[in-house]
Amino acid sequence: MPLTPPAPEATLMFREAAEAPAVVARLLAANAPLVQALGAELRANPPRAVVTCARGSSDHAATYAKYLIETLTGVVTSSAALSVSSVYAAEPKLQGVLYLAISQSGKSPDLLAAVEAAKQAGALVVALVNDEASPLAALADHVLPLHAGPELSVAATKSYIAALTGIAQLVAAWSQDAGLEKALEELPATLREAWPLDWSPVAERLTAATNLYVLGRGVGFGIAQEAALKFKETCGLHAEAFSAAEVLHGPMALVRKGFPVLIFAQDDQSQASVLDLAQELSARGVDVMLAGEHGPGALPTVRAHPNLEPIARIQSFYRMANTLSILRGHDPDKPPHLNKVTETI
Repeated sequence: MPLTPPAPEATLMFREAAEAPAVVARLLAANAPLVQALGAELRANPPRAVVTCARGSSDHAATYAKYLIETLTGVVTSSAALSVSSVYAAEPKLQGVLYLAISQSGKSPDLLAAVEAAKQAGALVVALVNDEASPLAALADHVLPLHAGPELSVAATKSYIAALTGIAQLVAAWSQDAGLEKALEELPATLREAWPLDWSPVAERLTAATNLYVLGRGVGFGIAQEAALKFKETCGLHAEAFSAAEVLHGPMALVRKGFPVLIFAQDDQSQASVLDLAQELSARGVDVMLAGEHGPGALPTVRAHPNLEPIARIQSFYRMANTLSILRGHDPDKPPHLNKVTETI
């Protein structure tokens, strides 16, 4: 921990997150012909299932992929347990499966072992990876580069937003969802609008916090997972992510008056139930902070296509998390005990 925390605008996390609109614009333009061709291939030869393969922030992008793929294509999507291949050396049966590997570095040994096993088992491997010269890119049947450029802060920001965007672009092309494709054209502008939004009340209320819940539902659940991870790794703050439906079960037993809860909502079929939960928690005295248009503790947000609103929400969140990290005496670029590439076996 540095003796003098950096100014918020001086961190790599701040500068790299601020690059997200340019990264997204670059990705959408460069990958357009790739996703159109891949989308046509997937329609001509529909996969019987999709398996996602990722760790950390990339796995939270995979959660977003699950909801998007299942709601727009109807194809069952599940997350791979990487240890099945890297530790137990089991041989999966993946003939006819689309295997979606997501990684910033493309170098983690357990991810590479899982991808190699998937290829040997007959899966079609698609890699969303930032390093086009990585071992993962070399293994994949199709590579969708993230085009995020070098990311030096340990905390992934622009590469995570690029992964979400790459997923949305691929699924829009696969499902031929014209509305989503059109909305993606506006995403760089949406992110530019989301970046300066004032979420400082969240940072102020969480400066002395010790625990909180982060909630989301549907396509917003992966964003809640990502936010909880960033609270832990950059702010030294214990945060747990739950589905806005699942939290009503066991986790609710820990909620007391004043307990902080950050809720992500997007304007889709899940919105009504998420807002009802926010009202219920607020009535119990919970300190609700709502990343949505209406409800208790509402934060400023940008309206967009419902499937893209979570991407705008996390862009606003990153700026706040960077500030919160410094307010709590941390350096968001140098979380303790962490490295940029996690060498899990």
